[in-house]
Amino acid sequence: MPTRGRPGASGADGDGRALPPVRKSLGQHFLHDTRVLNRIVDALQLSGGETVLEIGPGRGALTDRLAERCRRLVIIEYDRALAKMLRERYAGRPSVEVVEGDVLTTNLAAAAGGPYVLAGNVPYYITTPILFHALEPPRPARAVYLVQREVADRLTAAPGSRAYGALSVNVQALARAEFVAAVPAGAFRPPPKVESAIVRITPLDRPAVAPEDEARFHALVQQLFGMRRKQMRRIVRAVASLDAGAADAVLHRAGIEPEVRPETLAPAAFARLLAALRATPGS
Repeated sequence: MPTRGRPGASGADGDGRALPPVRKSLGQHFLHDTRVLNRIVDALQLSGGETVLEIGPGRGALTDRLAERCRRLVIIEYDRALAKMLRERYAGRPSVEVVEGDVLTTNLAAAAGGPYVLAGNVPYYITTPILFHALEPPRPARAVYLVQREVADRLTAAPGSRAYGALSVNVQALARAEFVAAVPAGAFRPPPKVESAIVRITPLDRPAVAPEDEARFHALVQQLFGMRRKQMRRIVRAVASLDAGAADAVLHRAGIEPEVRPETLAPAAFARLLAALRATPGS
């Protein structure tokens, strides 16, 4: 995991230069396993002509590989010392641009300057905000992240499964989430206390919800999963202040059985429910 840009251990790089120390406050854990690094690059499915935006380059282990496989590379690093080190390392490569800043306040599409793909070894404590920041239009053609294993399981979970929840729905309504590979803690220096995984997020050509409805959709999904053990009739009555008959009518328009629970519904069902609620006066 990087910092808002990422992690590391003390030591020196391949040229013998001292490396910046690990900043635990930024959730820094530097990926060093060659097989995992190569797996991330392969998952990006690069042809060589892309612009790649990398979040959290840290000490540049993944950056070195990406720079050889794309036309242009833009890297975003929050840690000032790491950003300085990376600028010095790639000073002679005009195809590599280092942006020092917080990924959550960076306009990713603007930084890329056009169509792009995204790679991220993201700090685990801000994984979800980064995921949704990167899903704001215009979206990358695809994104490959190294995340906590638990988050990967939730991102890729199917309706009705134990890991399926609000995060699953809110991401899957906009993109296809794929589990690529598990990553052991020993692949990092220093090793984190959790297992990790590589996931690929590919925005859908036809997402379940329109951009102008995304904020309301996300809020509705969070509300519904806040009452995930209740049946949809009771939940809709509560969130929309409707009587039982009106709630059943909304659910009927959305094609949802009143007795089911939210954890069994596919993302498209939540989108239909949002549309049905919007068409209901007073809801």
